[in-house]
Amino acid sequence: MRGSYKKRAPSPVYTSPNQLSFEGFETPFEQHLDLDNRWVFLARNIPWDRIVGVYDKVFSSTEGRKPLSGRLVLGSLMIKHLCKLSDRETIISIQENMYMQYFLGYTSFTTKAPFSATLFVEFRKRLTEELLAKINDIVATHAMNFEAGQNVQFPSDEQDKSDEDKGKIEKQEQSHPVKTEGELLEAALKEQDEESDEAVKNEGQLLMDATVSPQNITYPTDLKLLNVCREKCEQLIDAIYIPGTEGKKPRTYRNRARKDFLNVSKKKRKSKTVIRGAIRKQLGYVKRDLKHIETLLSTYKHDPLTKKQRAYLCTIKKVYAQQLYMYENRTHTVEDRIVNLHQPYVRPIVRGKEKSKVEFGAKIQASLVKGFVFLDHVSWDAFNESSYLLNSVEKYKKRFGYYPYEVLADQIYCTRENRKLLKEKNIKLVAKPLGRPSAQAVKNHVRPGERNPIEGKFGQAKTRYGMDNIKAKLANTSTSWIATIALVLNLVRMTRQAPVSLILRIQNWLARYVVRLAGNFGIKNIYNMSILA
Repeated sequence: MRGSYKKRAPSPVYTSPNQLSFEGFETPFEQHLDLDNRWVFLARNIPWDRIVGVYDKVFSSTEGRKPLSGRLVLGSLMIKHLCKLSDRETIISIQENMYMQYFLGYTSFTTKAPFSATLFVEFRKRLTEELLAKINDIVATHAMNFEAGQNVQFPSDEQDKSDEDKGKIEKQEQSHPVKTEGELLEAALKEQDEESDEAVKNEGQLLMDATVSPQNITYPTDLKLLNVCREKCEQLIDAIYIPGTEGKKPRTYRNRARKDFLNVSKKKRKSKTVIRGAIRKQLGYVKRDLKHIETLLSTYKHDPLTKKQRAYLCTIKKVYAQQLYMYENRTHTVEDRIVNLHQPYVRPIVRGKEKSKVEFGAKIQASLVKGFVFLDHVSWDAFNESSYLLNSVEKYKKRFGYYPYEVLADQIYCTRENRKLLKEKNIKLVAKPLGRPSAQAVKNHVRPGERNPIEGKFGQAKTRYGMDNIKAKLANTSTSWIATIALVLNLVRMTRQAPVSLILRIQNWLARYVVRLAGNFGIKNIYNMSILA
């Protein structure tokens, strides 16, 4: 029986929010919205033109059906993580909330779903870590300029500026004669030398730290992992064996193996001897099943396994080899240790925290600038944070055009090599000095609470927006999930500073207006021009 077809809402065509609009000619949908609503504020202050332009570059082909609007895709992911919703709950919320639809670019309210909830997986695959990092940089830098009142243009400003520029050009043409090509080249070289002599000053404060974003997996133990591998081997044998063919179905002793596993796992207190004996039994069952699988596969001319089943079989063989090595050598460490059969890319990260000494997920190197978060490095393998300090400093310069004035970092970052590199770049490291500190050096020590902002950001991301429980199943979708949460943190930061930034914007506009009036009336030094900096 055919399932009922659900007609989805037509995808809104992307329209630039910066296009010219007239007061009183808004749509009825827009006229009845509360301008103080958070979704309205975000819709009007996010640089949609720039981030949608970055997203549209993913689609190089012009054939086939047009893709969904970049604002719809990015906005729906922002809604999902801002409200900490599941994929299906996000679609339902969009259907019920007209403010969310306005945020996504709709011009009228509709009760139809914008797209299927299963497309969120494709969105996360498409939005790579690098792509989301570019979008995050655009949003964060735009919000910083918005708070500082920079790049604020009013229609009257643009008109007056064009008139002033025309007047200046006419005066210059009258007062200065036309220069020859040689004179122009000489002037350009002189100006270039002057610019090169002026060193760019270091500005700003950079905070950095590392954390782990745990995956949504069961707490791994060797016994549980081997039991899961055994059950998957039994499923593969059932899929490969064809009833009615020559020979009997291989015996797997699955009932006995299950009973041996439960007898140990249900015990409240397990001694090392009991656990080691149970692991030995499970290793024997897995070894037997792998032999049966190889025997059955040898009877086929073509590989009967699907791509997913073949990946599972390869992972099981790696797990068996690692567990056998640890069992024979009586150790608990092995290179590239697999802790979950379904997510083999997850590695144990030793953190030494009071709550959990070992965490299982991606390790993140993050920077904090003026309350805005930037992901500098995401890795599934453990790494030493000190090796990525210079990487974060260089990315700071790439974003803002200059190095930071000072760096606040944990003690693990403050190696001799890093101190030397920062000193060469005239960057102040606020940390405990090496050796016996002098009285002046003690003043530069990191005070309690100076690094609290970045620790607070990690806490906010984990407790409020789910960075402590990443529910994606693939490595690329998990990193996309983490990067989207970082983007959401910056959006929240932008909404909290809305009243202050509005006051600064008005002050800067008034300052330019007063200076313009002073120039028109021939009044000099009426206003301190430093306010415009």
